[in-house]
Amino acid sequence: MIQLTDPYRGPAWLGHGFRPFFLLAAAWAALSMALWLSALIGGFSMPGALSAFDWHVHELLYGFVPAVMAGFLLTAVANWTGRAPVAGMPLLALALCWCAGRIAVLASTVLGPIVAALLDLSFLAALAAVLGRELLAARNRRNLKVLALLVLLLAGNALFHAESIAAGSATGGLGTRVGITAVVLLIMLIGGRIVPAFTRSWLAKRGHGRSPAAFDRLDVIAAGVAGVALAAWCVGPSSPWAASVCLLAAVLHAWRLGRWAGERTLAEPLVLALHLGYAFVPLGFALVAAAALWPAAIGASAALHAWTAGAVGVMTLAVMTRASLGHTGRALHATRTTSLLYVLVTVSALARIAAGAGLAPLALLGLAALTWMAAFSGFALAYGPMLVRPRLEP
Repeated sequence: MIQLTDPYRGPAWLGHGFRPFFLLAAAWAALSMALWLSALIGGFSMPGALSAFDWHVHELLYGFVPAVMAGFLLTAVANWTGRAPVAGMPLLALALCWCAGRIAVLASTVLGPIVAALLDLSFLAALAAVLGRELLAARNRRNLKVLALLVLLLAGNALFHAESIAAGSATGGLGTRVGITAVVLLIMLIGGRIVPAFTRSWLAKRGHGRSPAAFDRLDVIAAGVAGVALAAWCVGPSSPWAASVCLLAAVLHAWRLGRWAGERTLAEPLVLALHLGYAFVPLGFALVAAAALWPAAIGASAALHAWTAGAVGVMTLAVMTRASLGHTGRALHATRTTSLLYVLVTVSALARIAAGAGLAPLALLGLAALTWMAAFSGFALAYGPMLVRPRLEP
């Protein structure tokens, strides 16, 4: 791809990565959930080679999440490196590559599972190549760890396809766990930067009081323990050893979150939502441990959805709303509509966790799906116009 050196003068919706990819991610989050709900309770037959459940897992983990990541990373990397943002035709090519992957997975019975897998994998490979080029060109070594986690997500996707082709199903397989591991680590890494930073920035205007703690040894220890816990969980999700380390990770990340002064952000949902999204990280570790130690009481599905519906759902929506407002020249304040979106996605996460725990599963699954669709379709409707229009100038 060609690096742009002159100021971008094309269509506004191709000016920064967050514009097309946040809109695509939100639309796909709602549409894919509608298809999954139709298959679950309406008998709709998914057209691809993947089972309905495998398709649902894949499209959340390797369809929706990479689109959000692309929107965030392609926008953030320009700030990290001081280089011009990826825009125009290169950005459009990436967006079309993502769309091709979604179509290929749905059309895998026609294309063949191997061709479909290669088309799907091409997006994460291209995104990693673009991000790597930008970081290396600017000699930005600090963010190479982000690139490493993106490559890990690519590896997880390849494993998912390989398991599905070899065994006919990837449900509960290593490909799913590797993908979840990569996403949770990314949330811990990026969230560990932006949650305290945005909180500190907002609190600076509120006068005296407790501020988020600076990054220190506790953050390093918490990240290290979480890495070990996730690796142990990938290898042996039901082992007592993995459960023990996951419990320790839950305590450390709850403590880490508590140091960020989240209780002082109640007046601004735009900041509070970031804390709420991160809270599902330690909750996920705790439930994964509980599911391994007491499987009769806590189902593995409840534990995994604390990370996927909770940490992923709430944190992505929090990041998408804030980045969209900030980068389009609007006030960093949550309107009633934005606050409602946060409520909807949180209700969805809690309902899905409760359903996984066996509490009225069918009714709660329906509630979780409907509120998820409402949250992300609501984002597309409320934020879509600002994503396709030029930035507001003061």
